[in-house]
Amino acid sequence: MTAGRVDVAARAVESRERVRLAHAASQAEVVAAITGAAASSIARDDVRRLGLAVPGPFDYASGVSRIAHKLEGLYGVDLRAELCEALHLEAENVRFLNDADAFLLGEWWAGAARDHARVVGITLGTGLGSAFIEDGRIVAREVELYELSFRGAPVEDTISSRGLLARYGERCDVEDVATRAAAGEDAACRAFDELGQALGEFLLPSLQAFEPGCLVVGGSIARSWDLIRPGLLVELRKADGLETVTVAEHLEDAPLLGAARYVAADRA
Repeated sequence: MTAGRVDVAARAVESRERVRLAHAASQAEVVAAITGAAASSIARDDVRRLGLAVPGPFDYASGVSRIAHKLEGLYGVDLRAELCEALHLEAENVRFLNDADAFLLGEWWAGAARDHARVVGITLGTGLGSAFIEDGRIVAREVELYELSFRGAPVEDTISSRGLLARYGERCDVEDVATRAAAGEDAACRAFDELGQALGEFLLPSLQAFEPGCLVVGGSIARSWDLIRPGLLVELRKADGLETVTVAEHLEDAPLLGAARYVAADRA
């Protein structure tokens, strides 16, 4: 978990800290870690709004976690109530949004997607996250991209860190494959190139339907952008109107920026 203080006028993160959360942590431990990290960022009295970027499933309107596959101690907790009590904030000044939406909102507001009316964002890592923005507003989707199938299987089996490692065929981690690819190893380069092509093939129908001017890619695998980009661009040549395909400008801070923009804009 990362907590940070954002200067909204400057569109910049002033400070940040990372806190490790154990998957098996109790409810009390998880809540204490989250409220403690937020308190250290708020510190001064001039911070009165808190935006939180959270993965789903999560009831974003109420602030209650429905995540059951990890951080089980947080399941069913009214996190808004816990934060308001611990930090002495008003309920309307604590807002939640999906982490992929926060990532793209941060990049649209202060990063690689600025000045684009329609933008799509993708986060690549252990899973596949996605977000769509039109005129600065998050566009809700009936079905999330990670819920779709691709080549006869769940898309995250192919387009994710485990998909990359399955292509490579050796027991190692993504960083190892990236290091080997950077050194010119054919198998490693091919694994990244095939991942980029698969991502482009999968995204093409959604991009053709939404017609964005910009696609922004983030997530842990985006640190190897130069390895993914060629294969991705080959597939996206058919996407009419797509002017920019780029890696995120703020790989680490985009969700913090987006969460801050979300809560600040709502209360402006």
